[in-house]
Amino acid sequence: MKLLLPSLVEEEPTLPEGVALVRYRNNRPIPDEHADAEFFVDWANGPDMLADTARRLTRLRWVATLAAGPDLVLGAGFGADVVVTGGVGLHDQPVSEHALALILALVRELPAAAQAQARHEWSRALGGPRPLHPQGRVTTLLGARVLIWGFGSIGQTLARLLAALGAQVTGVARSAGERGGFPVLAQDELDAALAATDVLVMVLPSTPETNGALSAARLARLPAHALIVNVGRGSTVAEDALVAALHEGRLAGAALDVTRVEPLPAESPLWDAPNVVITPHGAGGRPVGSAALIEDNLRRLLAGEELRNLVDR
Repeated sequence: MKLLLPSLVEEEPTLPEGVALVRYRNNRPIPDEHADAEFFVDWANGPDMLADTARRLTRLRWVATLAAGPDLVLGAGFGADVVVTGGVGLHDQPVSEHALALILALVRELPAAAQAQARHEWSRALGGPRPLHPQGRVTTLLGARVLIWGFGSIGQTLARLLAALGAQVTGVARSAGERGGFPVLAQDELDAALAATDVLVMVLPSTPETNGALSAARLARLPAHALIVNVGRGSTVAEDALVAALHEGRLAGAALDVTRVEPLPAESPLWDAPNVVITPHGAGGRPVGSAALIEDNLRRLLAGEELRNLVDR
């Protein structure tokens, strides 16, 4: 038996006797001599490579994607008898760290500070004595009302960091209740909550239901001082409506680690929208704990037990 592990994965699992570890090059066809593999670990592969793997590796029993969202693997055409698991939990810390950096960049007005620095200007408007909560602006997380839309493991990890800095955090998920010690609103309560939101953080997956979820209508419900941060999927935001809201002053700023088209085209109006921070899908990229997850799930699979992070197909 063979387990195929991509070259970009640093952590190397310890495999049981009888299972050979084979490294493959990302986004390259699996060599013919390894097309008999039964276990395939996906990380940072494109749809064409995944489709080729699904077509040629006919003995596969298990596909383990290390991505938080398994959408690319699910669309690749793997047989119905192939078990698929996801990478939930592997990206909690890196993505939360990046999201916090983006939030603080907007709240502490770093884009404006960078512009002033480029002009060699010591901006008195950005420093010195000032109110803690100036009218119509969010300049601190102390008491800030943060809404995290998509309250899974990443959202809950981020919530703890924000709460430690004094933010009032509420989650939004499919059902209401409490998760990780934080209040959670159901999806149908979102629209009413937007009007009282200072910072909206999006950690939504890419699904038909989430496509354009942050619509023009929902953007209009946010107060003009609100800030938006997206570390989920770019397809969840109506980008034209976002750009219009920023230019018209109906929104204070946005920080985007993901966009609908990636790489973001040079001609995209997002680049020049006011008070926007763009990072090139860098929040994750470093699955933490992948070896332990692979080891545990392989043991479970060989023992006939239920796998962790099993994806409903």
